Amino acid sequence: MFRGSMTALVTPFKNGAVDEAAFARLIERQIAAGTHGLVPVGTTGETPTLTGEERQRLIALCVEVSAGRVPVIAGTGANATAGSVELQAHAKAVGADAGLVVAPYYNKPSQDGLIAHFRTIADAVALPIFVYNIPGRSIVDISPATMAEIASHPNVIGVKDATGDIQRVTQHRLAIGEDFVQLSGEDASALGYNAHGGVGAISVTSNVAPELCARFQSACLDGRWDEARALNDRLQPLHEALFAAPSPAPAKYALSLLGECDAEVRLPLVTCPQSVKDQVRAAVAGCGLL
Repeated sequence: MFRGSMTALVTPFKNGAVDEAAFARLIERQIAAGTHGLVPVGTTGETPTLTGEERQRLIALCVEVSAGRVPVIAGTGANATAGSVELQAHAKAVGADAGLVVAPYYNKPSQDGLIAHFRTIADAVALPIFVYNIPGRSIVDISPATMAEIASHPNVIGVKDATGDIQRVTQHRLAIGEDFVQLSGEDASALGYNAHGGVGAISVTSNVAPELCARFQSACLDGRWDEARALNDRLQPLHEALFAAPSPAPAKYALSLLGECDAEVRLPLVTCPQSVKDQVRAAVAGCGLL
């Protein structure tokens, strides 16, 4: 169920407000292009600047629009454990298939604190959890040993690993087992991640190039590595361009070039400088999208 190209959806804005019509169009575009799953209100969805009501509405809208055609992994993480419990309960109530729970940010919990955080959420709500490990943003890193402790709970089924450290895949396989669903959280290293035993990615790039990303992930899953490498070569300039300025500003600019949504982001993020816009435009064109 949770395999392949999972898009970490951007949250479109228009004049400061969430553009629900554009959000629905983005979902339809993703499904039509063969995307295997959707992830609303994660990092790429600018969660830190969304209100609680906006987060809940976007999760519900994603479930509603996708209508069971692809799985929805709702971003339910917060740096307060009680907040994550509330969001996880909401995601379950509206019909999401799983929650993506990020390591608490800013608090800098210990490894024991991380275990307690995830166990509390897993105990409170009977909805599968993907643990989101992104030390570049949350500061704390969930060690493989800690991940194994967290994964011992039956409601914890997988990880979005944005460490960029592909040896984690093997470490998790040895500590937890092959059934633990390992999804890359970094587009540029997804090829190596899959070769080590990952089964997909929660991707920023698939916002812009959903068909190419879905084809790439399908090739990896089928063991067609020559095709996967060729697709990865084609996508690499776009991976780089979309992180040439703080994400998701470059992705939103790329989507604006395609007429899919405005490039607007919420402060403290700002739109891309012209040099990055030029890089993004060239990368989008290089993928045959312009």
